[in-house]
Amino acid sequence: MNERAALVLEHEADTPAALLAEWADTRDVPIEVVRAGAPIPDPADRPFLVSLGSEASAYDDAVPWLAAERTALDRALAVGVPVLGICFGAQHLARALGGTVAPAARPEVGWLGVETLAPETVPPGPWLQWHRDAFTLPPGADLLARSPVGPQAFRAGPHLGVQFHPEVTPAIAADWARSFPDSVRGAQTTVAAVLAGSDEHAAGARVRAFALFDAFLATVRAPILG
Repeated sequence: MNERAALVLEHEADTPAALLAEWADTRDVPIEVVRAGAPIPDPADRPFLVSLGSEASAYDDAVPWLAAERTALDRALAVGVPVLGICFGAQHLARALGGTVAPAARPEVGWLGVETLAPETVPPGPWLQWHRDAFTLPPGADLLARSPVGPQAFRAGPHLGVQFHPEVTPAIAADWARSFPDSVRGAQTTVAAVLAGSDEHAAGARVRAFALFDAFLATVRAPILG
């Protein structure tokens, strides 16, 4: 690709790009990871921007780096740079597009199925979920997947938000299960169940994740190819 690296906004060390970075390497898509708190380059001349997960809440304006990320999102939206939001990133993207974010009716944690309305973009799960907040569908956005708790994926023009974690590997899921036991208990599951799900679903989750990322990339490249 004869273009500058896509921007990937990483908020904590334990929420890395992981499978997203692996996918990007196999597709010859250069990425530049920017950690929360570091200056965010202007996204205007980048092929796309990705906002990853976070322990923070997208509605908490006291988060010290949130305003800078919102500025980057608003800039990307204004100039038509596609944005992929994952979990927290999807919530922040939804908020930037006019939706709302608030505590969910209940947390979703573990390997859970979603009802997909667009299997070509969001293959049926299970997908790894790990969130206590939820977003409303932004005005004019298309709902792509849902669960009893709320929207799970949406598209707004070239922008895609997913509430689940397609980027996560089994090792990351295991780390989260052991490091955040209160999240597991609050979702009425167990560390053992999360670990077993990771073992069972790892191979399929990788295939589904690559399909989702490919679907997003197709929208990024469509104006060039058309």
